[in-house]
Amino acid sequence: MKFGIFYEHQLPRPWNEGDELKLFQDALDQVELADKLGIDHAWEVEHHFLEEYSHSSAPEVFLAACSQRTKNIRLGHGINLMPPPYNHPARVAERIATLDLVSNGRVEWGTGESSALAELGGFNIPVADKRPMWREAVEQCANMMAMDPYPGFEGKYFSMPCRNVVPKPVQRPHPPLWVACSNRETIKLAARLGIGALTFAFVDASEAKQWVDDYYRIFKEECVPIGHAVNPNIAMVTGFSVHQDAEEAKRRGMDGFRFFGYGLGHHYIFGEHKPGRTNIWDAFEAARDTMPEEGGNRGIGTPDQMRDHLRGFQEAGVDQVTFIQQGGRNRHEHICEALELFASDVMPEFKEKEAERQKRKDEELAPYVEQAMARKERMKELADDEIPTIVALGRQIAEEGKKTG
Repeated sequence: MKFGIFYEHQLPRPWNEGDELKLFQDALDQVELADKLGIDHAWEVEHHFLEEYSHSSAPEVFLAACSQRTKNIRLGHGINLMPPPYNHPARVAERIATLDLVSNGRVEWGTGESSALAELGGFNIPVADKRPMWREAVEQCANMMAMDPYPGFEGKYFSMPCRNVVPKPVQRPHPPLWVACSNRETIKLAARLGIGALTFAFVDASEAKQWVDDYYRIFKEECVPIGHAVNPNIAMVTGFSVHQDAEEAKRRGMDGFRFFGYGLGHHYIFGEHKPGRTNIWDAFEAARDTMPEEGGNRGIGTPDQMRDHLRGFQEAGVDQVTFIQQGGRNRHEHICEALELFASDVMPEFKEKEAERQKRKDEELAPYVEQAMARKERMKELADDEIPTIVALGRQIAEEGKKTG
């Protein structure tokens, strides 16, 4: 099983001068440490306007900075918001490819759409259109990275003429493709489209097994890839705070984990928000005593408790567990200490047989991958005489001048 760390860049109020600077610099240090410790992935979300819950609006910049301070850790967009009003698909393709080049081929391309009205409304995206926008944009963005030139597209949500979208990524035809999943139905969609399921629902091991079984059954039977390659993988999130003393692990990590859930609920489910004025941390503190306290069953506890927690995911067939280590007011030094203890006392058990597990999985899925790729309907490439010629503006002006002169 692989392991990842995940960043929303949470910053509860009140805010003081230099807080955002410290938040980002600490996160860079944490990713550098995770790389040295052998953690497999660092994931960075894209959100807009979600105060306190997520100050991560330009993940490509943060991940590019990470790429220059690390050697091996995979750098995951967890996720790119794909509906075109957020990001034009050509710009996503260009940024993903550039990040893949500067990181020497370490990018994971996670995608999503968001359900927060602060984001959707901020970019004038109708709720009913966000899923078809996502699907259209993901497919065409993959085509842009894989095709030379991109033939052009006339769609419902965006259009563009034939262009060769450059640069191209190191990982051909494009980096591994994922989608954010918050429920079982999205897991099934990911399987049908042949993309990794980056799940953001906190589930126990028994429920995780049902999700995993659904995913791989559908992948084997129904997959028609949306991209030019498949990425059959399931990653699940969990809380994270490890200490030799269980109560100290809770003291260091429980509030951050609970604030993560509360902040998500505020922006997505139950909250009312006045931009620049609402104080989510104050509301969280008022509600704290009504919230359940969870420990070892959510990745917060001793090394032994963490091992037991992760064994459940491993037995369920989960490919990667991703840690919510930076939440609420979790302290940088505590996060680093927990990562070091996890790497020394917990991770070796799960790393020992990972290469063997991955080899067995690849061999088992190989015929199903071949069948899935055979079902893909590919965009028609243009013949040389079908590729349009673009006449430079200066030449057009000069020729117009000749006509009128």
